Amino acid sequence: MLSRRSLLQTAALALPSLITGPARAQAPAAKTLPLALGFDNFSIRAHGWKAGQLLDYAASQKVDCLLLSDIDVYESHEAGYLQDIGKKARDLGIILHAGTGAICPSSVRFSDKWGNADEHLALCIRIAQTVGSPVLRCFQGVGEDRKAPGGLPVRYKDTIKVCHAAKSRAVDAGVKIAIENHAGDMQAWELRDLVEACGKDFVGVTIDTGNATWTLEDPLGNLEILAPYVLSSGIRDSMIWDDADGSVVQWTAMGEGIVDLKTYAKRYAELCPQAPFILEIISGFSHGLPWRKPEFWEHYSDIRPAEFTRFLNLSKKGRPIPAWQPAPNEDRKTAEPAYQKAELEHSLAYCRNTLGLGRRA
Repeated sequence: MLSRRSLLQTAALALPSLITGPARAQAPAAKTLPLALGFDNFSIRAHGWKAGQLLDYAASQKVDCLLLSDIDVYESHEAGYLQDIGKKARDLGIILHAGTGAICPSSVRFSDKWGNADEHLALCIRIAQTVGSPVLRCFQGVGEDRKAPGGLPVRYKDTIKVCHAAKSRAVDAGVKIAIENHAGDMQAWELRDLVEACGKDFVGVTIDTGNATWTLEDPLGNLEILAPYVLSSGIRDSMIWDDADGSVVQWTAMGEGIVDLKTYAKRYAELCPQAPFILEIISGFSHGLPWRKPEFWEHYSDIRPAEFTRFLNLSKKGRPIPAWQPAPNEDRKTAEPAYQKAELEHSLAYCRNTLGLGRRA
C-alpha cells in the first residue's frame, strides 16, 4: 500500500499534466496580423490634393495608414479643422501619421515659412497631436548639407539642439519625432547615433529604402541597423546600375527594381511589426553617384566599406532603364498625376498580392 507521503508526491506529479495537458495544448495560437499598409501623400503630389481628399482616396484604396508628410496639405492649422481631419481618419479606420520637412536650421532645405526651427517643430507637434498621429515624420536635411561649412557634424549638433528643446512638448503631446534618412544626408549608422544623442525615448526613425541607395547602402543593411528605432517608413524599390563615373539610381514602383523586397518585407515584419509599411513612390528620374571620381569622396568620407561593398554587390544586378516621359504631344503637367497614381496603385497591388501586406483588403 502507498504511504500518505507517496500519495501526495504522486498527486503533485500528476497535477501539472492536468493543468497543461491536452486542453491547453489544443488552444489556438494567436494570429499575427500582417503589416499595416499605407502610402505617403508625396507619392501622388502632382494631384495637389488636401488632407480630406487624400483620406477619401486612401479609403478607396483600402489602406490602413496615410502619411501626410507636409503641413501645407492641411487647409487650416486651426484646432477645429485638424480635429475634424483626425475624426474623419478614425471613422474611415485609417491610421494617420503626420509629417513635415527639414527641422535643422542650418540645412539648405530648412524653410522659415513657419518660423524658426523651434517654432516650426512646436507647430508640427501640435498638428500631429490634434489629428491623432503618434509620430511626426521629419528630416534633418539633404545630401547638399555635406558640402556646407562643417559638413554633417554641424548639422547633427543643430538637430540635437532643436530636438532637446522640443522634448517636453513632444512627450506631453504623446508624439514621437521620427527623423528620416533623407536624400543622401545620412547612412543608417549616422542616423542611429543621432537618435541616440537626441534621446530614443522620444525620437525615432522614419526609414526610407530609396534614400538608403542615395548614401551607397543596400536597403536591407540599412534596415538591420535602424530597425530598433523605426516608427514610420517611406518604402519604394530602386534600380541601380554602373556607369563610367560610378553608379546610377532610379527609384521605381514596387517590384520594378532590384531590391529583394520579399526578404525586406519579411525582416521588416520580424523587426518592426508595430510600424506601418508606408509607400513613398517617387518614380521616373535617375540620380548619379560618381564615386569613381576622387572629388566625390571629399564629401562622402563617412561611407563605411561594409555598406559600400553591399551596395556595389546590389548594383551588379541592375540594368539601365529610361526616365519617364509623357506620351508624344502630351503635356507633362497633365500626364504626371495619372502616372504617379498608376505607379502607386501598382505598388499597393504588389504589396498585397506578392508580399502579403495590408489588413483591410
